[in-house]
Amino acid sequence: MKKYLLSVALLIAISISAKAQFSVGIKGGVNFSKIDADNLDNSTKTGYQAGVFVRVGNAFYLQPEAYLSSTGGNFNTSDNSFHAKVDFTNVSVPLLFGHSFGSKDLNFRLMVGPVYTYTLNKNESFSDNTNAAIADFGHYNNSTLGFQAGGGVDIGPITADLRYEGGLTKINPDYGQRQNLWALSVGFKIL
Repeated sequence: MKKYLLSVALLIAISISAKAQFSVGIKGGVNFSKIDADNLDNSTKTGYQAGVFVRVGNAFYLQPEAYLSSTGGNFNTSDNSFHAKVDFTNVSVPLLFGHSFGSKDLNFRLMVGPVYTYTLNKNESFSDNTNAAIADFGHYNNSTLGFQAGGGVDIGPITADLRYEGGLTKINPDYGQRQNLWALSVGFKIL
């Protein structure tokens, strides 16, 4: 009985995927990240992102991605007595749900979904007068969850996206730090 049910489920999955549009591509772009922190002024850091995506579906689609990115932030106190700069190298894995409309050669898309980010490397620098005073400022979590929402356009095999990413979990709960960013990417559908 189990073999029969498994065979039917596999047959249904194959027939659904055969009707669905399937594309694989590469993407790269720029992001503008900021880490919000309690009682500190912050500024935006420009970074990069590069990776791959898979899109399954037609009008409604599912788009998992994996990419390498650089993010971070700059912090100052209002009297400029404390300066800090933090840079992260991350692997991000969003799972986007979207709706597309338009023709095959000119297609517009809206998307939203969760993103998991794992920090591979961090580089931080603090002003000399604060290294001992705020020793736990840089205790950052290696894993965070967030969300992405945005829109995009496909012109033939070329794809472009503009997205906002917000942090659902704090990267440093001691100082209320959450990372958010805007990302602009361009990609190419290989399949």
